[in-house]
Amino acid sequence: MTVNILLTGITGFIGSRLAKVLNSNPDVCLSAAVRRRVEISESYFFEVPSLEASTDWSLALTDQQVVIHAAARAHILKDEVVDPLAEYRRVNVDGTLNLARQAAAAGVKRFIFISSIGVTGNINTRPFTEKDRPNPTELYAKSKWEAEKGLWGIQRETGMELLIIRPPLVYGPNAPGNFGSLIRWIEIGVPLPFGCIHNQRSLVALDNLVDLIITSIEHPAAANQVFLAGDGQDLSTTELLRGVAKAAGKPSRLIPVPSSLLMFAATLFGKKAVAQRLLGSLQVDISKARDLLGWEPPISVEEGLHRCFSKD
Repeated sequence: MTVNILLTGITGFIGSRLAKVLNSNPDVCLSAAVRRRVEISESYFFEVPSLEASTDWSLALTDQQVVIHAAARAHILKDEVVDPLAEYRRVNVDGTLNLARQAAAAGVKRFIFISSIGVTGNINTRPFTEKDRPNPTELYAKSKWEAEKGLWGIQRETGMELLIIRPPLVYGPNAPGNFGSLIRWIEIGVPLPFGCIHNQRSLVALDNLVDLIITSIEHPAAANQVFLAGDGQDLSTTELLRGVAKAAGKPSRLIPVPSSLLMFAATLFGKKAVAQRLLGSLQVDISKARDLLGWEPPISVEEGLHRCFSKD
């Protein structure tokens, strides 16, 4: 039986890969909400000019059974807006809740929200679980947490099934952000001062995250749950960079500088938050997804890193 799915964020890092996999499934009829038409075969497109509280989703939501909401405002440049938190809220909170309310009114059965592990926190001494009290510290994560709270309110009011997935750093081909920067530095042979970092970081390969999302689309046990995503194998920053270098076929030019010295220098230059992501530990426990959904990450970290450089 065909399931009708509306996907937001189809041009993004996660959404584009998810769309490709969903479009290969003959039992899925995929529609995409886009600000402007893009060329992705086999998807139906609805032009939605913005993601905010006043957006009209009525046409896009007609006959949809599942909404996967992967679109978000993820980055705001310094001095780009007067109030960055208000801008995050405009899109990530107001826009999300408006979509969810209209989805419930249109008869959508399940709403899948791609959130962030930052809702739980950005550093820990033991792996996070879904039961941990939220502690967002960055503006983006705060907006995601506010959206989550609002979504649970809509779920209680309407009965529409809700599923929230909180991934840590997602890596894969053409990854944005810090991971993409690390890949570029290694590819051009820049020596990096991360040769003796002994932290533990959970990551999730793009294909592993996509597989978890797809598993959750119709799984009966996924309704009204929060899941943490991950590869099930944690790495230190040093191990990660060595793995990236190996996958790229490049030498790992890592200089053994103590973490304490790196953190001091980063703090001195106003980059403490960036340093914490590289030097601190952030682990997630994916036991809930394994136990409740019977889900296992289909690829290893080694394979995930190799796919970062694959031409496929």
